[in-house]
Amino acid sequence: MEFWSGAESLPIYGFLVRAAIVYVYIFLIVKIVGQRSMGSIDALDFIFGVVIGDILGEPLTDGSVPLPGPMVAAATIAGIHLSLSMIALKTPRFRRVIEDEPIILARNGVILHQQLKKVKVTLESFMMDMRLNGASDLSEVDYAVLEMNGQISVIKKSAYDSATPNDLKQNTPNKGYPTVVIEDGRIIEANLKNLGTIDWLRELIHKEGYANPKEIFFMTIDEAGNVYVSPKQTTNQLKKGR
Repeated sequence: MEFWSGAESLPIYGFLVRAAIVYVYIFLIVKIVGQRSMGSIDALDFIFGVVIGDILGEPLTDGSVPLPGPMVAAATIAGIHLSLSMIALKTPRFRRVIEDEPIILARNGVILHQQLKKVKVTLESFMMDMRLNGASDLSEVDYAVLEMNGQISVIKKSAYDSATPNDLKQNTPNKGYPTVVIEDGRIIEANLKNLGTIDWLRELIHKEGYANPKEIFFMTIDEAGNVYVSPKQTTNQLKKGR
């Protein structure tokens, strides 16, 4: 019981074992939560910072806490961290286990909604990242990728990633801000007020080649009248697209 309850009489080796258990436990939690939860910090570095700070913080602020145990635990965590980092550097297979690989969230202008659910990224958060990357029009996107550091990078289609209309001295209509009219198969009626009626939207859906809104994951209409549609995909369709 002393091992789990943290009695002051716990021997030094007990702190060592507990440190290793805590490291592995937090690592599993981080892997389950996903890379978005850590921002731009690597998983191993995140765990190292959290655990070391907690271990050494208590004896520094509480004089009644013996120092040897926490010091041994901190040294153990540092040793595990350095060992795993070195192994990951030299062994690609092990590196793929402890580090999250880049995950494609959109391909050829189509949002892969099953991938969004897998990495726990909401549609609102995804669209915010698209706007921050200068890609509010998803039809211009070739790939959107969730990187290992939790950030989303965007690769635009070559037609939109070269010369701009301004470079060519062309006058193009202002697209404005795209309005979301369908999200995960549901019509957003509040956003239709300045665009049209539900019947008008259903007719537009038919023109786009869809029988009903439930077949559509995401649909927007900008101020120039441009329509963007990202259909729902089945698991088989996702596998074929890889």
